[in-house]
Amino acid sequence: MFPSFTGSTRPKRQVNLSGRKNNPFAALPGSRTSSSPQISPNALAQAQHERILRQQERERPPAATKIQKTWRGHKSRKQAKVIWRQEWNYREGWEPRGPSETRESLPRLAAPAYASEDECLGSLRLLVQFSSPRNELDIQCLDRFTTRYLQSIQMQPSGYVADVWTYPLLRLAKLSLATLSAKRTPPSSTRTVDNLVALLNYVAIAIPRQLASYSHEYFRTLAEAGIGRQCSNPCSIESAALALLQSISDRTEKAYEGFASEFLATPGLPAVFGSLDRFGHGIQYRTLAAVLDKVLSCPSHDNILQLKSRESLLWLLAYFIYFRRLAYSDEQNFTHSPDVQYVKIVSRLISFLADDISTRIEVSNRLPSSNSSISTPAASPVESLPPFVRFEILTLINQESVSSLLANFDVVPSSSESVSGTPSEASALASYALTLLRAFPRRGDEIRMWLFRGSTSRGSGQTRPAAKSLPAIKYFYQVASKSKIYHQISKDPRETVSMLRPDKPQIQETDPLNPIADGSRDQEWRVILLFLELYTFVLKIMDDEEFLSGTSSYSDQWSWTRKSALPLDQVRDLIIFLKNLSFSMYWNTSEIAGIEAAEVKTSLAEYFGGSKAAQIEYRQDEGPAKLEEMSIAGVSGMTLSYMKGLVTGVLRMVYERDSRRKFLPRDHWLMTKYFEMDRFISTVVEEEEHRHQIQESYESYEADGKSQGGRDVDMDDDEDEDDGIALIGNSHAQQVRRAERLKRQQRKTSRRKQLESVAPRLEILQNMPFFIPFATRVQIFRQFVALDQHRRRGTSDPDMWRFAQMNTAAGDISKHRAKVRREHIFEDAYAQFYELGEGLKEPIQIRFVDKFDTIEEGIDGGGVTKEFLTSVTNEAFGAVNGMEALFIENDQHLLYPNPSAVEERKATLQQAMYKEGSLDWNENIRDLLRRYEFLGRIIGKCLYEGILVDIHFAPFFLLKWALTGGSGSATKESGYRANLNDLRDLDEGLYQGLLQLKNYPGDVEDFSLNFAVTDTIRTSPTETKQITRELRPSGVSISVTNGNRLVYISYMARHRLQIQPHLQTSAFLRGLGTIISPSWLSMFNQSELQTLVGGASSEISVSDLRANTQYGGLYAIGDDGAEHPCVQMFWKVLQSLEDSDRKKVLKFVTSTPRAPLLGFGNLNPKFSIRDSGSDQTRLPSTSTCVNLLKLPVYREEKVLRERLLYSVNAGAGFNLS
Repeated sequence: MFPSFTGSTRPKRQVNLSGRKNNPFAALPGSRTSSSPQISPNALAQAQHERILRQQERERPPAATKIQKTWRGHKSRKQAKVIWRQEWNYREGWEPRGPSETRESLPRLAAPAYASEDECLGSLRLLVQFSSPRNELDIQCLDRFTTRYLQSIQMQPSGYVADVWTYPLLRLAKLSLATLSAKRTPPSSTRTVDNLVALLNYVAIAIPRQLASYSHEYFRTLAEAGIGRQCSNPCSIESAALALLQSISDRTEKAYEGFASEFLATPGLPAVFGSLDRFGHGIQYRTLAAVLDKVLSCPSHDNILQLKSRESLLWLLAYFIYFRRLAYSDEQNFTHSPDVQYVKIVSRLISFLADDISTRIEVSNRLPSSNSSISTPAASPVESLPPFVRFEILTLINQESVSSLLANFDVVPSSSESVSGTPSEASALASYALTLLRAFPRRGDEIRMWLFRGSTSRGSGQTRPAAKSLPAIKYFYQVASKSKIYHQISKDPRETVSMLRPDKPQIQETDPLNPIADGSRDQEWRVILLFLELYTFVLKIMDDEEFLSGTSSYSDQWSWTRKSALPLDQVRDLIIFLKNLSFSMYWNTSEIAGIEAAEVKTSLAEYFGGSKAAQIEYRQDEGPAKLEEMSIAGVSGMTLSYMKGLVTGVLRMVYERDSRRKFLPRDHWLMTKYFEMDRFISTVVEEEEHRHQIQESYESYEADGKSQGGRDVDMDDDEDEDDGIALIGNSHAQQVRRAERLKRQQRKTSRRKQLESVAPRLEILQNMPFFIPFATRVQIFRQFVALDQHRRRGTSDPDMWRFAQMNTAAGDISKHRAKVRREHIFEDAYAQFYELGEGLKEPIQIRFVDKFDTIEEGIDGGGVTKEFLTSVTNEAFGAVNGMEALFIENDQHLLYPNPSAVEERKATLQQAMYKEGSLDWNENIRDLLRRYEFLGRIIGKCLYEGILVDIHFAPFFLLKWALTGGSGSATKESGYRANLNDLRDLDEGLYQGLLQLKNYPGDVEDFSLNFAVTDTIRTSPTETKQITRELRPSGVSISVTNGNRLVYISYMARHRLQIQPHLQTSAFLRGLGTIISPSWLSMFNQSELQTLVGGASSEISVSDLRANTQYGGLYAIGDDGAEHPCVQMFWKVLQSLEDSDRKKVLKFVTSTPRAPLLGFGNLNPKFSIRDSGSDQTRLPSTSTCVNLLKLPVYREEKVLRERLLYSVNAGAGFNLS
């Protein structure tokens, strides 16, 4: 029964040789009770303890001996110093005062000059032997010696220059520095400080080479003496500082190193010295620049960026800018070409301080507000920049200095350049420009414009004095296109990982002997990033004609914008590079960020366990933190997310131009070879489902946090848009709300980053949809809709859903039913269905009633949903000439939100005597925006149900649908960038006027324009009023000139396309995003979205329509499978019609003239034909709600053709005979 039984009941002895205690309650081996018989310790532990005790006994005597020796040495030195002090006092014939007596009472006449050099040297040697900066009596002795020594020097014009003085003077200088920097109570007297500063001035002149080794302590002490107002004469500090800098020796750079690291890192020097002109004229600027460049490039443990505070570095930056301007103040046009060293230093400092500069300059620019509910600078925790620092930093961003950066640089790199092929000058300039953009985001367009207007010479200016100017955009493209990064990524997108991650090995190396070093890689990336920044700006202001006219040679009569257009073959090569780069950045996000994809997926599944709630926040942010912290090309703030947005933005802008005017091959944008296309659709759907599960897990976690007493941690994005509206509460409450909002934004960013890592195909579809064929994307869109329907309803059959709801206790379909009057379709629909919100996705039932409330007869093919939706859209979008039209038409009869709708509503309320800002006033404005939101839901419902509507939107408006992105609600036009070409779809006259302004050869100031715009608002059917708005702060007082007209055009486009219609567009997109996820819409461009809404514009395929038609009544297909003769005649007549007439027939039956995207098999409901009697004079009629054609049984083809065309052209419809 027990095979392991050995026959003995005695337990085995347990032997423990590990040295560990099995009993956790046993006494420690070293305790006094360890040897007691009651608690017997382990034998091994006891032996170890005894060995430790013996070792301690052996070490005790040597330690005691060392202590005694140290004490005896200290005592002996102390006694020797007492003897030396007494001897020094005897030789000086002077008795120092007690600590209670003030040093100011010490008479100067009691310290005459030394009689001889030997006497002075002997006194000095004794003094440095015993003096201590912490002893009050020794300080008095030092003060007396300094006074006598300075008097002796005045009597000896040649000074004491023998080598025997070098070491004592150096010790005297170190003693003086220690005395000045020592913290004492009370502090040293002003007279003592003056004496010591004067002494340091002479020592710096006498032994500059030796003193340069202590330059850090030297300049730190001088700065502290000046800032602390310890010295009565700041000029003496200036003299002492310049004395060490103006002496030429092999250690001069060491002296400048201390000056730059300590003295120039001291805040507030202008307040001490009044002006820094004496420093500026006394120092050697080039030496300072070389040293500062070296200091900023030190290893991390010695780097001044890590050792000094940000405040100190801000002052260092300001001082350096000031000294450069002062050094070149006598030269003409010194700002036209900043030297490369200056550019490197300033860009390094600005890159490190970008956040501080951008934040604190904004605080400096902010003016106090009279509204107490809006925060003021006084209530802000961020301090404004000191005036001196702010002034000097702002000198960096002026047109003259930025535009002329390229003045003396060559396009072709010299043979001495690095193997990367990127000129170091170009990299330095790129780094400088990128840091300016990072530090001054609000002036980004101006900086880009100034850079864009800059130019360089073709080749060397020495060999070609009359060289032709080359636009900056072409210069940086030539440099970027010669880089190894450009060539390798253009060949293989997998190289992107190694190019962005230096620790990753390269997949292929074109030159194994010359791999890309980290420094060269960063240089190349900087040039590429700056080119993309400039190209983004150029694409915004360049019209299609200029874009397509790009050549390598150009005429001097051309505009600068046209000269800057890249040749189309270079554009083609650029697109290949950007495609590969963007593909890899999205496909290999986790690998680039240093996070393994499998690891991310595993951890995501563990995030939402109930027992691991405390770990969620930490692990959730781990991956995104790495993404956000990794800077590209060593430029602070230039993260992977920034680079994704920049590259994707350029790709989309060029793709939009190619969509308007084809200039690239048909399949140039596709990247299907990198996907398994046979499984692509199913894989994307799986990713969407996985991402939805993760989203639900996050929402569940957030809901749990709210239910446990916390506030809603993921409130609607609308709160983030209320910055311009007065907040309720005091400044502290506002700061708390802003902090909470920031936390929500960080949480959303973290969540978005995690979702990116688990769905790379979805990310590519949403950001670069043109990589995948349009037909594939349409199928994916319909799959997403079907998946969402199944998730919400459990079935795709509306009747089955209604039945399930009626048999469920919580089910209520009354909200999905409505009676709608034909004369007020939109108003009734808005009143009854607005509150449904996202519930509008579910099947709805409509009953049409006439003005007598009589229900109309008709076939209920799914609740007459199609008839209802098309009627709502026709009424809402068709009333473009009304007093308060929600949408208006452009010259091509394309619709877009009325930009002045909100202002017109306000004007109406003012005429009705409503008080601005009152509850009724605000409710009226909200009601208008809710109507836009409801219209967005109606269009979303049409897309959701696959119902085509005959509505055509303006391309720039559709573009906002595609670029909204995100998840949940589409509340912001996050990715849309207004440009000059989009204005053509809004206002052809404005577009032509701005185009003439851009290309005007004369002085545009003749037009008397300024940075303000006048909007015309209609207050009644016959009256209008004008409202003037500034395009930028103080825009009314800023004239439009040849230098800033490009910025004016950019601001004007942004105002007309984004700012003016912002509220209306945001409300519409919010409603659209309620039904259709914005991430689904981002898979299409503007023309493709129009096809989704209204159908394909291609010719009608009669064979496809015939194969997907249903028949009823007399026309039903019998067992023989043959069509009725009248039906056969109908298809013969339809085939013989022109395509325009076919579209009329299709619109007659389905209310839209276009075919579904994927063919008539996807038409919902199906195209149907049934008989309607045999009267030969009867006209065909339709029920568009179910796409039904009621065709009489005609006997002749000619009659059928005539009756059909008559009905189509007469607009015959429901119940028309």
